[in-house]
Amino acid sequence: MRWLLIWLILAGPALSDGQEAGKFDYYVLSLSWSPNWCATTGDAQGADQCDPRHDHGWILHGLWPQYSRGWPAYCRSPQPPPSRGTTAGMADIMGSPGLAWHQWKKHGTCSGLSPDAYFALARRAYGRVRRPEVLRRLQRPVRLPASVIEEAFLQANPGWSRDMLTITCKEGRIAEARLCLSRGLEPLPCGSDMVRDCPLKDAVFAPVR
Repeated sequence: MRWLLIWLILAGPALSDGQEAGKFDYYVLSLSWSPNWCATTGDAQGADQCDPRHDHGWILHGLWPQYSRGWPAYCRSPQPPPSRGTTAGMADIMGSPGLAWHQWKKHGTCSGLSPDAYFALARRAYGRVRRPEVLRRLQRPVRLPASVIEEAFLQANPGWSRDMLTITCKEGRIAEARLCLSRGLEPLPCGSDMVRDCPLKDAVFAPVR
């Protein structure tokens, strides 16, 4: 029974809700490959993000405050919620105002920043990443190891190392590229609980529409 209790504690979720805002160790910048999200989720929802007129590739999923082990969420923040104009202003890189609102509620409240400052920081972090142009040139869906996506990011961003970046999969598809950043937005090695590289050798990667 004692060992079962220890196992349950160690296996429990790292997520910690309702923590104090502004107390964290580093950021995770999460980029989502929009064509794959649309194929698994967005198309069925009729999401505007998936309309071909937008030409989305890697969109900003979020900028997440992170502990060296675990992460805070839905923090107690004295900041007012973002205005509709603020969240709508992020749709060009986040796909929708709804995602921006959700990211503020879950992660932005933990940053210790105002909504305007948080989204400005997220935009700046997104703008510093060179998103591999070669991935936008695909004409049809391909199957490839997730390590190919990682290598493309490393080649496009000299100075990054493999321990700073992780590629995730969902439902057999490449889902996200996650980069670990200091509070000053400098790339740094990720905590051990963020290293969740997708092991697939034949993950689907859909082309930009």
